[in-house]
Amino acid sequence: MGESHTPPRVPARLDTSVAHNARVWNHWIGGEDNYEVDRRVGDQVASIIPVIRDIARADREFLGRAVTYLAGERGVRQFLDVGTGLPTADNTHEIAQRIAPDSRIVYVDNDPTVLVHARALLTGGHDGATAYLDADVRDPDAILERAAATLDFDRPVAVMMLGILNFVLDTGEAREIVRRIVAAAPSGSFLVLTHPTSDAGVGGENQVPAMEFWNENATPPITARSAEDIAAFFEGLNLVEPGLVSCSRWRAGADAAVVVPQYGAVAVKP
Repeated sequence: MGESHTPPRVPARLDTSVAHNARVWNHWIGGEDNYEVDRRVGDQVASIIPVIRDIARADREFLGRAVTYLAGERGVRQFLDVGTGLPTADNTHEIAQRIAPDSRIVYVDNDPTVLVHARALLTGGHDGATAYLDADVRDPDAILERAAATLDFDRPVAVMMLGILNFVLDTGEAREIVRRIVAAAPSGSFLVLTHPTSDAGVGGENQVPAMEFWNENATPPITARSAEDIAAFFEGLNLVEPGLVSCSRWRAGADAAVVVPQYGAVAVKP
């Protein structure tokens, strides 16, 4: 990435003095929708856990494979993407509507920078629908009520929760959020989830010190969870092969990228 950056117009409730996850993540994947504080904190995190940029890319590539699988092989035509992040290439609606132009997508985020960009860039084709909700993951009832204006919850929905539950520090609260959203979707719906881990088996040894630095210098606070805790989010659902794995290895083929300490899985509601 070059040195020239053109930060987005500053929304009224945006604090550019503190690094924020959506903008730091954008920096890690090579975007330019970030500020000096985001780059400074992001680079410091990368010095603690050098694989962080690989995690960011792997998470994004996982999204592409998951949406392609769901729209192409499982016939899913509705997606509820909670924790959208800043738009980049091949967003959920672009992948889904390329496969099925009548796909309907609702994005959910509560970051003001994301809001500005989403309203400008997250627009779908005429055959389907694309909507953006300014809402908090901690208020699943509000998300479901407002998403129902675009999605038909009598038909299968793919609930996308990539890298978002790690910002809900209480595991019980995080599990309840998932339960309530999945409960609103009918049989044949899917849960798609990624989550960082400190498990040594996938190289997570440096996650804890990196997250400690993050929590002292950026917002919102974050936590890692074990494979066991992450698997519990899928309680009552049937995991799609290969189950819960490093997101870089989920249906990625024999030449998959380096294993990253970020689990990913897709599961179907029976």
